[in-house]
Amino acid sequence: MTQRHAQRSLALLLPAILALALARGRQRLDLYETSLEREIDKYAFFPATLGLERDVVDLLTNGGEELTGRINRYLAELNKRAGSLSIYVLDSRGRVVATSNWDQPDSFIGEDLSYRPYFHDAMAKRTGRFFGIGTTRGQPGYYLSSPILVDDHSVGVAVVKVSLEQLEQSWSTVEAPVLVTDENGVVILASVPFWKFTTLMPLTEERRKELAQSLHYNARPLPPLGLQSQGVVGSDKAEIVQLVRPAAEASQTFPVSGLFLSQSAPLRGTDWRLTVLSPFGDLRTMAWLNAALAAAAGVILCIAMIALYLRRVRLWERLRAREALQRAHDELERKVEERTRTLKEAQDELVHAGKLAVIGQMSAGLAHELNQPLAALHTLSDNAIKFMQRGLLEDAESNLTLISELVTHMGALTSQLKSFARKSTGAPRPVEVRHSMENALFFLDRRLSQRSIRPEIDVDPSDLAVLADANRLEQILVNLLANAIDAVEGIETPRLSLSARRDGERVRIEVRDNGSGFSDSVHARLFEPFFTTKDSGGGLGLGLAISAGIARDFGGSLSAVSLDGGGALFVLDLPSAAVSEIIDA
Repeated sequence: MTQRHAQRSLALLLPAILALALARGRQRLDLYETSLEREIDKYAFFPATLGLERDVVDLLTNGGEELTGRINRYLAELNKRAGSLSIYVLDSRGRVVATSNWDQPDSFIGEDLSYRPYFHDAMAKRTGRFFGIGTTRGQPGYYLSSPILVDDHSVGVAVVKVSLEQLEQSWSTVEAPVLVTDENGVVILASVPFWKFTTLMPLTEERRKELAQSLHYNARPLPPLGLQSQGVVGSDKAEIVQLVRPAAEASQTFPVSGLFLSQSAPLRGTDWRLTVLSPFGDLRTMAWLNAALAAAAGVILCIAMIALYLRRVRLWERLRAREALQRAHDELERKVEERTRTLKEAQDELVHAGKLAVIGQMSAGLAHELNQPLAALHTLSDNAIKFMQRGLLEDAESNLTLISELVTHMGALTSQLKSFARKSTGAPRPVEVRHSMENALFFLDRRLSQRSIRPEIDVDPSDLAVLADANRLEQILVNLLANAIDAVEGIETPRLSLSARRDGERVRIEVRDNGSGFSDSVHARLFEPFFTTKDSGGGLGLGLAISAGIARDFGGSLSAVSLDGGGALFVLDLPSAAVSEIIDA
């Protein structure tokens, strides 16, 4: 009777012990998942932050050895402080243009990483996540990537590679082994070092060849781990598995062979799965040892219910925190959009105010230009009346012809002024460069005449066109020409030239003068708002800053150099356009 009673108690306790093991396994899954997510989230913002660095964007769009060296040193210092394995920047072709290990023998500079999945994800404007083994150092790591955008176009990719060894070391001290498998079923993280780069299921020969060619695991053999399923238990499809491993892998903290309760869960945001192997032992032995505790089954059940309740509370709190974070993110996005719209409107107003200021400076010259034709119109009309009274119709007709030509000339002046003064939409379209240069010189004709400056225009080909807004392009040219006129003041033989050439898919527009140029300290602040070298009242220092901003809006750039022989050269780089697409305003 005693043996029969013990067997009955054993049968009753087995489900309770199994339920307790399942609950503890689920708790471990939550704990390991949280620790892994926390470790990765420490570095998640790094790639996106690099996309906000102006120097990084300039390197990808313009290049330059000096800029490359400065960014290399910056990435090296950032990598040292962050404790990551490496940080680097790829161009749109997937080649490394800057890296934190630039000064090491195994530097990544020039390496083609276009085959990496994280590069393709980032070029598609998505954040990339990838675990692999580096082909240069053979060092495993977790790669996080983010696109570097210019006008919503991906011009490159920022990548940070981090090590998860510290997390694995912390896992090696817990009471149950844990492992993480990637989308190929390969163990990439494990609390037992010998388990890394094994597979849960044997790989086919064809699949092994594919992985070897992709260099995903850098020619690792990828042997099977050797898990053998003994059956499925519980509602969450947990399994009892048998694992036989060499004695050399023995651990003092937890067993690495025998029977385990295997529980798995997908990791949020990845194709990985986290698996916890809770040591199961001999269920029959466990049941006999706990037979005396049958009376405490109710207490154990209560504890299990409390644990389940706490887990639900934790999940609920996590959901609430996530919703609060999403609300904060949405509010921040709204404020950023509102601020961007306000800044855009302010820039448009500054551009328009600049054009009105130029027109104000031209007012005296315009009065002179219009007064002479008006006086001539008065005289010619009086004479025409007298000729008609005397019957001299041919003379009257000649006077009327001259009157018509003067009216046409005055209409052209007022039409150009009206076109220049109006607010433009700013939408880019093909614009003829020579026509814009001539219009800009027209607005400054009086200042040029007063200082005996005869500007030179050299456009090759003569019908060269750029993709911009005609009104805003003329505003840039007027600002550059006005500065050049001020720069040659006091020069005995002032010279001012404008030129334009096609450079591949770009057009290079140059404005050159023979003034005194500028110093290195002035050059460093040349395009800063409110910086000016003119005397008080000579300007607000917004012309060049606004012009550079307009150029960037068109997908171009504005730069300047001080010439060795004296004078300054301003270079406006804009996208080229077909002349056949030009539409008259």
